[in-house]
Amino acid sequence: MSNLLNIKDLKVSAGEKEILKGIDLTVNKGEVHVIMGPNGSGKSTLLNTIMANPNYTITDGNIEFEGENINELEADERARKGIFMSFQSPEAIPGVRLQDFLRQSTQAVTGEKQSIMKFNKKLKGEMDDLKLSEAYADRYVNVGFSGGERKKSEMLQMKLLNPKLAMLDETDSGLDVDAVRVVSKAIDEYLDKDKSIIIITHHREILENIKADYVHIMKNGKLLMTGDDSLIDKIEQDGYEWVE
Repeated sequence: MSNLLNIKDLKVSAGEKEILKGIDLTVNKGEVHVIMGPNGSGKSTLLNTIMANPNYTITDGNIEFEGENINELEADERARKGIFMSFQSPEAIPGVRLQDFLRQSTQAVTGEKQSIMKFNKKLKGEMDDLKLSEAYADRYVNVGFSGGERKKSEMLQMKLLNPKLAMLDETDSGLDVDAVRVVSKAIDEYLDKDKSIIIITHHREILENIKADYVHIMKNGKLLMTGDDSLIDKIEQDGYEWVE
């Protein structure tokens, strides 16, 4: 199984505050990694740093993707290499239709001109799978969308971009039971032996159709424990106080 993402001794600050305090993480192709931990432990900071969010500064350590150091690459360059992030609170983009945004994003990442007719046919199929009304394709990105609809539009983007590494930051938050099942199914359909996922979650439901290969527990900017998916049951039963 070949290596996809390798993070070594990563330390990250926001302003003068150190948030990540030496993270080591390896993700191989085809693996599902779940990151859990109390609020404020640095989970979202880790994903945002991998995606080159300018609000975070790497002060030490390296991020390698397919053997290449990407510390200095901008977010769009990382996206073109096959990294995708679904945000915890997706932003609205007034004035930009969802279908135009998705087509232009796909074109920018793949470098291939997208036939409007062919793309719209594929878009319709993916929207049907996500139980997202076709009418949303003509609406501005996330404007007037419910929380669940915004998360589904993120999954729509993931499936169309087809990245090598998908990072999902609490994609299940704010979703009802039915929507969680739809999103979980979409993630399962995306996965194959060459693609990997990092999921931040507080619950097991989103993993209904997905087997977690590794579960990591983060506290105070460090990954303190790694195990199998039985760790999720212990966290749901006992919380995080026992993790040292």
